[in-house]
Amino acid sequence: MSRHRRTDRARSADPTGRPKSPRQLRVGEELRHGLAAVLERGDMRDPDLRGVSITVTEVDVSPDLRSATAFVVPLGSAERERLMAALHRAAPYFRGQLAQKVELRYAPELRFEFDRSFDHAHRIDELLHSPDVARDLEPSDEGEGPDKA
Repeated sequence: MSRHRRTDRARSADPTGRPKSPRQLRVGEELRHGLAAVLERGDMRDPDLRGVSITVTEVDVSPDLRSATAFVVPLGSAERERLMAALHRAAPYFRGQLAQKVELRYAPELRFEFDRSFDHAHRIDELLHSPDVARDLEPSDEGEGPDKA
């Protein structure tokens, strides 16, 4: 696995593997709330961002608080690639808005990524409810098995 690949486990730790500091977590949560408020207002100039509902699930902040990655999920049938391109174009605007909302010495550089954890959870749910797994979980009436003696 590439060391730059982000996973759910990697979000809870910095790149060196150390857990995130309370300050990183607090700043990330403040940035998430501020970003959600800006997106909720909906006064975007970019036509690809107008009328699109976007949920900010998490903001991951670097240890020096100079950069942040916002994990987002579009609601509805938004085209992911077009939406991602629009968010990258609007990143300087979001940074400026966050600088006014969150009291930090430096407004962090923003990156946007799709939060794939919901897709992953949905896939696990489908697997758990598949007929093959359900059959394996049902008690057997045959009486054969290591615990039947």
